Amino acid sequence: MAGLIPEDFINEVRSNVNIVDIISQYVSLEKKGKDYLGLCPFHQEKTPSFTVNEEKQFFKCFGCGKGGNVFKFLMYKDNLTFPESVAEVAGFAHIPMPSGYEASGGRSSNPLIRLHEDAASFYHQVLLTTKAGERGMQYARERELSRDILDHFQIGYAPENNVLLMYLKGKGYSDDDLAQSGLFIQTEDGRMFDRFRDRLMFPLGNENGQIIGFSGRRLSQDKTQAKYMNSPETSIFNKSKVLFHFAEAKKAARSEKRLVLYEGYMDVIAAYKAGVTAGIASMGTSLTDQQIYLLKRITNNVIINYDGDDPGIHAEERAVELFEKAGGFNLGLVILPEKLDPDEYVKKYGVEKYQEEIKGALSPTDFFLRRLAHKYNLQNDREKLLYLDEAVKKIATISNPIEQDLFLKKVADKQGVSLESLKASLMREVRKNRRASQRNRLQQVEEDPQPVTYENERSLEHDPAQDRLLYLFINEEEARDFILQQKFLFPDANYAQLAELWLKYISTHENPTSNSFLDFVPERLQGIIVNTEMTQMPDDFSEKEILDIIHSINLRKVNSQLNELRDQIQDAERKQDVAEVIRITQKILELKRNQGQKEAF
Repeated sequence: MAGLIPEDFINEVRSNVNIVDIISQYVSLEKKGKDYLGLCPFHQEKTPSFTVNEEKQFFKCFGCGKGGNVFKFLMYKDNLTFPESVAEVAGFAHIPMPSGYEASGGRSSNPLIRLHEDAASFYHQVLLTTKAGERGMQYARERELSRDILDHFQIGYAPENNVLLMYLKGKGYSDDDLAQSGLFIQTEDGRMFDRFRDRLMFPLGNENGQIIGFSGRRLSQDKTQAKYMNSPETSIFNKSKVLFHFAEAKKAARSEKRLVLYEGYMDVIAAYKAGVTAGIASMGTSLTDQQIYLLKRITNNVIINYDGDDPGIHAEERAVELFEKAGGFNLGLVILPEKLDPDEYVKKYGVEKYQEEIKGALSPTDFFLRRLAHKYNLQNDREKLLYLDEAVKKIATISNPIEQDLFLKKVADKQGVSLESLKASLMREVRKNRRASQRNRLQQVEEDPQPVTYENERSLEHDPAQDRLLYLFINEEEARDFILQQKFLFPDANYAQLAELWLKYISTHENPTSNSFLDFVPERLQGIIVNTEMTQMPDDFSEKEILDIIHSINLRKVNSQLNELRDQIQDAERKQDVAEVIRITQKILELKRNQGQKEAF
C-alpha cells in the first residue's frame, strides 16, 4: 500500500513532522486540554468539531467523521495519492525524496491542474521574454508592476494568436483535457481556439496554491469586451469557492494575525507592495458563504478594504451583513478618503499612510453609525429622532454590554442627548429582541428539522466494547497476550481483520505504532483505528475489565442468537412442525445453560 517509497523513509518523514504544524496551514487551531480544535476543512460547520491530537498525531472531525494521520489529512484535503502525500509532507520537513523514487516534483496527478500550471508558465514567459509580450509589459510598467511582483503573482500575457493551444498540444495533452480545461473555445465542428487573447493574465490558485483558472485583464480599448474575463467553471474551478492570493495570504496571516479582503486583484497587489501581504480578493463577484468559511478556518480577524466610491461602500455593507450572519468574526472596515481605491491611495499618499489606514480600521458598529449619519439631516429634529431610533436598534444587537455602553455614549455625546434616555430606549429594544429570539427558537423546535448526517458517519458502525478491546489489543502488549489467552475472537469481521493485520504487522516491524499501522490497512477500516485512538481511552487496564468486556460481548452474541432462535420457533409453530419446535427449544435451553441464565423459557 505504501507504493514505491521505502517504508523506512515513510517512518522518517512521519517522525520528523508534527501534525499540528501541517494542519495549522489549513485550519486555525486552538488548544483545548490535550487536543487542538478548529473548524473542519472538509465540511461547513458553525461550532468547531475538528480535533487534532498532538500526542497521538491523529485528527478526526466528529461532525463529518473524517480522520487519520498527517498523510491522510493531505490525501483528503488536496486530493493526493498516498505517495504524493508522503512527498508533500517530506517537503514540509525539508527531507529529500530517496534516490530512485519517481517523485512528481510537486506536480499534481490531476492533468487539468498540470495543464493550468503549464499554461501559467507559458503566459509568464511570453510576457517576460518575447516580442509579443511587449504589449503586456508596457501595461505592467504603467501599473508600476516590478519584476518581483510579476514573479510573485506569476502574472503573464495572452497574445492575440492561437499559440497556447499549439504549446499545450506539444506538451502531449489530449484534446479531451484541452476541451475540459476552459482555456479554449470550441466550435460546433470541434475546432478549438484560445479563450484569452490580448490580456494580462492573473493565475487563480486553489487553497494549496495549485493553479486552477485565470482572470485576464483586457488591454485593448474595445469596451465591447469585458474588462476582466474569468475562466469558466470546470471540474477544478468554481469561482464561488476561490479567493485570489489565498494560498500565500493564509501563510502571512499567521504572522500578521489577520486577513485583508479587497475588491480586486490590483488592490491585493498594491497592498502587497505596501507591505500588507495577507491580502485576498473574491473573483470579481459578490462574496459567498463558501469564501467566508475559507477565511473563518484561517482566522477570525478580517479587515475589509473595498474601493472608497459609493459602489465600494455598498459592497462593504453587503459583506458586513454576510460576515455577521456567519458570526464569530472580529471585523474591521477601512473607508479610504476621496473615493480612492487601495491602489490609487498608495500611489497618492504612500505606504506609511496606507498602513495607518489599515491600523485604524473601524468596527462594524462605527461603520454603520457613520453611514447612518450620512442618511439623515441631523440638523432637523425629526430626522435626528429617526437616526437615534435606528442607532439604538443597531446597538441593541451587540451582545457585549461594555461595547453597548461605549457606542451609546458616543451617540449621546455627538448628538447632544442624555445617556439615560438612550439607555431606556436600548432596554426596550433588548427586551423586544429577546422576545423575538424566543419565538424563533420555539418555531424551530416545532419544525423539528432532521439532523444532518454524513456518509462517513454511516460507513462503519462503531462498537464501544470492541473499540476498547481493540485499543488495548494494539497499544498494550500485556492486554493483547491476555486477550489471546482467552481465545477471544472479535465478532465483527472488520475488528477481527484489524486484529489479524496487527498481529502480522508487529511480527514484521520494529517499534510499531497505530499511526504507522494506519497506512498499511485497507481504507475502509482506517476509521475504526482513528476512532479508538481519538476517544481518549485510558491505557490502564485490569484483567477483570477485559473479562467483563468479553463477557458482555459474548452475552450480546448469545442474546442475538436467542432472538434468532425465537423467530425460528415461531415459524416452526405456524407450520405445526413439532420436531423442529423440539429441536430449536433444545438449542435455546443449551444456550441459556452456557449463558448461565436460570430463567424459564
